[in-house]
Amino acid sequence: MTTANKAFGLLSAGLLGLGLLATGPANAADDGTRIDWGPYKVDEKRSGYTYAGAQTRAMQDDEFQNPAFLWLERGMDLWETADGAANTSCADCHGDAEESMAGVATRYPIYFDDWGKLMNIEQRINWCRETQMQAEPLKWESDALLGLTAFVKNQSKGMPIDVAVDGPAAPFFEQGKAFYETRRGQLDLACTHCHVDNEGNLIRAETLSQGQANGFPTYRLKWQSVGSLHRRFRGCNRNIRAQPYPYGSDEYTNLELYVTWRGNGLPVESPSVRK
Repeated sequence: MTTANKAFGLLSAGLLGLGLLATGPANAADDGTRIDWGPYKVDEKRSGYTYAGAQTRAMQDDEFQNPAFLWLERGMDLWETADGAANTSCADCHGDAEESMAGVATRYPIYFDDWGKLMNIEQRINWCRETQMQAEPLKWESDALLGLTAFVKNQSKGMPIDVAVDGPAAPFFEQGKAFYETRRGQLDLACTHCHVDNEGNLIRAETLSQGQANGFPTYRLKWQSVGSLHRRFRGCNRNIRAQPYPYGSDEYTNLELYVTWRGNGLPVESPSVRK
């Protein structure tokens, strides 16, 4: 057993003793009965949907109840809105998003030749705005960028994640993997200690999931808002008393590739609803 695992074992034991960490059902509904999760479980990979309560799942499944669709509708409007010195819109270049964006979200983050590093969808949107539309980039976590990202990703809803981690993306994938496995913060924990070693267990009232990325941007009930995957990374870093990195940082984009790869085969759910 590694030092990190021993440390987490001690922490887990302490949390169990305090009633803050407990084991939970792995494949059960709220009443304890087993569920066939269909596309939301591929081999041992499980979407965050499978850890959510029945009410949360129902909220996600119904577009009229899913509050994230308010942001998606904003993104739909922005897709058609001309902006910048070029006075062009996303639709002017890409046409009908239902056709042009279908499958796009399954492949991101990608290696971008012009940058010599990875690019995720939020960065792609802002790259298009700056270079093609000659418009100002949208601020991270703004309703506009979250809405456009959710709208673009929603065009791939139900399609399996299939990010590439070979070729020029390989070194960035390895950096993301190293981040995932590295202890950090005052609690001296890595992502793997929660989302691999203790997935399915309860920490206080929250079930530790596998930390899959296929539902982002997501409407989180805790936030009462839509948020990006990088917001979730920052929150996790704060939870273990580690200094978070900036939105769009290379560290988080590399981590995004690794985390997304862990869910290859799971369906795109954006925009999802989580607790």
